[in-house]
Amino acid sequence: MNTLSFVVQQTMFFAIPLLIVALGGMFSERSGVVNIALEGIMIMGAFVSILFINLTQDQISGQILLLLAVLVAGAAGGVFSLLHAYAAITLRANQVISGTALNMFAPAFAIFITRSVQKVQQIPFNDTFRLAKVPVLGDIPVIGALFFQNAYITTYLGLAIFVVAAIVIKKTRFGLRLRSCGEYPQAADAVGINVYRIRYKGVFISGMLAGIGGLVFVIPTSTNFNATVAGYGFLALAVLIFGNWRPGSILGAAFFFGLMKTFASAYSGIPFLKGLPLPSNVYKMLPYVATLVALAFFSKRSQAPRSSGVPFDKSTR
Repeated sequence: MNTLSFVVQQTMFFAIPLLIVALGGMFSERSGVVNIALEGIMIMGAFVSILFINLTQDQISGQILLLLAVLVAGAAGGVFSLLHAYAAITLRANQVISGTALNMFAPAFAIFITRSVQKVQQIPFNDTFRLAKVPVLGDIPVIGALFFQNAYITTYLGLAIFVVAAIVIKKTRFGLRLRSCGEYPQAADAVGINVYRIRYKGVFISGMLAGIGGLVFVIPTSTNFNATVAGYGFLALAVLIFGNWRPGSILGAAFFFGLMKTFASAYSGIPFLKGLPLPSNVYKMLPYVATLVALAFFSKRSQAPRSSGVPFDKSTR
């Protein structure tokens, strides 16, 4: 039971940020803008929010500080993503190049500011956010030990974001308009939908979620921030493709890759894997090998929004 609890908890730590960031990518690409800048936006969101925690942790601590940091991360990610939105939507620049530029800029900016402010490259913080046990729920037999002990509030926040995102994208007028702009923007424009505005909103939501995902990744896995999120933004893109740009499938893909990441990072805590005569590098390769295999088998059945990556020009309708 202890091993199962350990695996489930570690999987949640790795899967939830993937889920949040992939959902962010879904909003952008469903609107018609490819957002490969998720890695850079994660770094920016994590950088600003961890710096906020570092500067305020002597005055505030615990869950209130974490929730404030989530808001800061979302705001930072959303504002940073507007650079990509401006280049891709207003200037109609190549969206891959624009995203790559942000991915290159974010870690360099974070390191420069950190060294200027802290005199070192890393930003340390005190982890006062772990919940030893959620009241009432943590006492439920079996389920309590699996999901409501040694947890972070960000886990439940991530699941709440999934529910809201699924409802918004499938059941609301905004979701319908967003999807129409990613499938056939000329038709959306013809019925009076402002394609530019919808795409800006899609990219901004994407940035907010990616920024939050950066913080959610760092908090359970470290006590300092070193201007990296370990390639999680790119792995989230794989989750998005594997999940076929649909919330339910993205949820399953995120937990699959989260489990692979658990095997790679925490195999020494799993007796069965620890006992195998395999070098540690084999386990470390698991998430990336699983990514390649999954994409090889499922990418042919994936259907990206038809106009994703295609700049919209109202004058050529």
